[in-house]
Amino acid sequence: MTLKQTPLNAAHRAMGAKMVDFGGWDMPVNYGSQIDEHHQVRNDCGMFDVCHMRVVDAKGEGVRAFLRYLLANNADKLTLPGKALYSAMLRPDGGVIDDLVIYFISEHWFRIVVNAGTADKDIAWMKQQAAELTRHLPTGDAAVALSPASGGKLDRGNTPITITSRDDLAMVAVQGPNARARVWQVLPQTRAATEGLQNFQAADCGEYFVARTGYTGEDGFEVMLPKEKVEEFWYALNNAGVPPIGLGARDTLRLEAGMNLYGQDMDENVNPLESGLAWTVDLKSERDFIGKAALLANPPARKLIGLVLQDRGVLRGHQKVHTAHGEGEITSGSFSPTLNQSIALARVPKEVQIGDQVQVAIRDKMLAAKVVKYPFARDGKSCL
Repeated sequence: MTLKQTPLNAAHRAMGAKMVDFGGWDMPVNYGSQIDEHHQVRNDCGMFDVCHMRVVDAKGEGVRAFLRYLLANNADKLTLPGKALYSAMLRPDGGVIDDLVIYFISEHWFRIVVNAGTADKDIAWMKQQAAELTRHLPTGDAAVALSPASGGKLDRGNTPITITSRDDLAMVAVQGPNARARVWQVLPQTRAATEGLQNFQAADCGEYFVARTGYTGEDGFEVMLPKEKVEEFWYALNNAGVPPIGLGARDTLRLEAGMNLYGQDMDENVNPLESGLAWTVDLKSERDFIGKAALLANPPARKLIGLVLQDRGVLRGHQKVHTAHGEGEITSGSFSPTLNQSIALARVPKEVQIGDQVQVAIRDKMLAAKVVKYPFARDGKSCL
């Protein structure tokens, strides 16, 4: 099978990256020492090729009503242009199709960033749901009630929602305590619009859409820009002192920050309430959404917890966790460079509590681990 390539593939090779198959994409796992790259982001800054992620624009008169129904989190929280929201998109049985970030640009335009491995599936699902909703949309006062902020009626005569994959856009994440200053050095024209951004906000700066919604537990920006300009931007950042960082360090950084990875910590077979994502699910409002009935009918029997290994070894995905309340399983595990010990996220029976001692089966040994509250590390230091 031919691997997909991002527009930065040649740049990675020129910089000496070790390339691997990442979900069908030819991606850099590291450029030398994965641990050094991890510390570089925690202590200074680094840049990540995230062009494999998909940018999707949802537009139309009925788009807010559509997103209110499509997503487990409530799009009505988005009232300030540029504000972002993290949410899961669920199947009717409550399984997680994907986790994504939505940006509110205007009442008729929301931008969504979805995962690389699920992008085609996600877009097909969104289009299917948009078509279904369009067929059943009310008109008149009921339409306004569906979309209270729209200030207008939904037109059942025309499809009010378009879902567009922005294949013309690329994306680079610059993360670390000095990341924003380096981006301003390279793109000084974006500083005025982005200097006041709070966490989980974005600014549309013409050719550059700059978001403060990172995946490392550090500050920084994600910059969406035309594909044909991304290589020039990449090298300009590098010349400004921003080294490239591979997927290996990206994984240990996000794990230390307690951030889920789709396909490991959640998937279509697990609901968000058992994946540490209850905070992203709005069950309190009267709003209906896909999967809500299943979540209400099936209270969670398991939950996601943090583990710190107390014996020598390394925690990895799929290792069995033995607790006083039954068996669980590690979903993501690795050595933590910041803590200098092995950490993991694990799905275990809901009765397990922070502070409990458990055992993890590693090869033919049972090793001791402690249940802790995650995140494990953020802003360059331990949270434990």
